[in-house]
Amino acid sequence: MTEPLAQGATIGILGGGQLGRMLAVAAARLGFRTHIYEPGANPPAGDVAHMVTTAPYEDNDALYAFATSVDVITYEFENIPTLTLDALEDHAPIRPGREALRVSQDRLVEKEFLQGLGLKTAPFADVPDMAALATALSGIGTPAILKTRRLGYDGKGQARLTTPEDAKGALTEMQGAPAILEGFVDFSHEVSVIAARGLDGSVACYDPGENVHEGGILRTTTIPARLSAAQRTDAVLIAAKILNALDYVGVMGVELFVTSQGLIVNEIAPRVHNSGHWTQNGCTVDQFEQHIRAVAGWPLGDGQRHADVVMENLIGDDMARVPDIAREKDAALHLYGKGETRPGRKMGHVNRITR
Repeated sequence: MTEPLAQGATIGILGGGQLGRMLAVAAARLGFRTHIYEPGANPPAGDVAHMVTTAPYEDNDALYAFATSVDVITYEFENIPTLTLDALEDHAPIRPGREALRVSQDRLVEKEFLQGLGLKTAPFADVPDMAALATALSGIGTPAILKTRRLGYDGKGQARLTTPEDAKGALTEMQGAPAILEGFVDFSHEVSVIAARGLDGSVACYDPGENVHEGGILRTTTIPARLSAAQRTDAVLIAAKILNALDYVGVMGVELFVTSQGLIVNEIAPRVHNSGHWTQNGCTVDQFEQHIRAVAGWPLGDGQRHADVVMENLIGDDMARVPDIAREKDAALHLYGKGETRPGRKMGHVNRITR
């Protein structure tokens, strides 16, 4: 399919969490229907979608019925099983494409891909076993972080090594999973670029946002980020280079460390991104509509910002603050409709316009 999707077409979304929910809302604004595929019961996206399929990602009959009911397929998370994609791709186009998933699902493959583009990353080494970890530590040194090559997000699947003596315990935390050692990067702050590429190859980037994490989870994103004009340009060019190399279609989040030696790519996420939620109240076309436009073959919005914004995630017991936030001036609440509040769980976010 190369023609733009017509109104009334159906966009299939793999994953029914808050990102799928906000994608479904954006799709509805453009006259599209959405069909959510999610293994868990009563997903947040189900409240706002036209259809929901509740089935495992290994259920080929359910996958076939899903794929043949939609015009294009996208996703809200990157760790989709390969066999799931195999079952879907003959029946509907998948956007972003499988190369983006192949690269982003494995941290080692991702780092090698980025370095192959001439981009800077943290020093890294493959760690299949204890001997490899010892060799990696002799070259990279400590402090360092040992991460599972696959899966893991919001600080999960990671172990910090302060000294080489931490190696055995860190490797045990990986629970036998293939791992990668990443060296410490001396950075002043982290920024991210939310960038989009259309079916026609056009690219549009939002202003970089400055991120603050707590306990491995994003707490705030502030727009504009503390960057020089040259750094801002470099950040956008890095994101565009990655998009074009992957022949990408959709929105991507690119996380960067700001250092005295330039910008270092931390990681990429082939989907709409938590650090891009500020666009909902800072831009005419937010990241969710931008993604829907891209996968539907529509023209992209230009990404221009009309306001400065601070996005704050509402995590766990932060929900108790919602009544007070609702009384604030220039504060826009976005709640995800999740039933159970628990520590570390993202329940919503608030975008505060700063004047």
